[in-house]
Amino acid sequence: MTAEIINLNKVRKARERADREKEAHENRLKYGQSKVERNLADAQHRKSQADLDGAQRGGSHAEDDADDNDPTTAS
Repeated sequence: MTAEIINLNKVRKARERADREKEAHENRLKYGQSKVERNLADAQHRKSQADLDGAQRGGSHAEDDADDNDPTTAS
């Protein structure tokens, strides 16, 4: 009847690893977003920016006004 020899260092490390994995899983549930959710949010942001950029009125720009007041280009 011999007892099974166990390496206490390996047991300790395995327990700590399991604890870290459990904590990481809890943090992912609490704080994280899945890759699909991040991609969806990014796509929605890009679409809203494109919609805003497309809805801008074509006002005068400073570069265009500078040509209108240039006396050398007057006809």
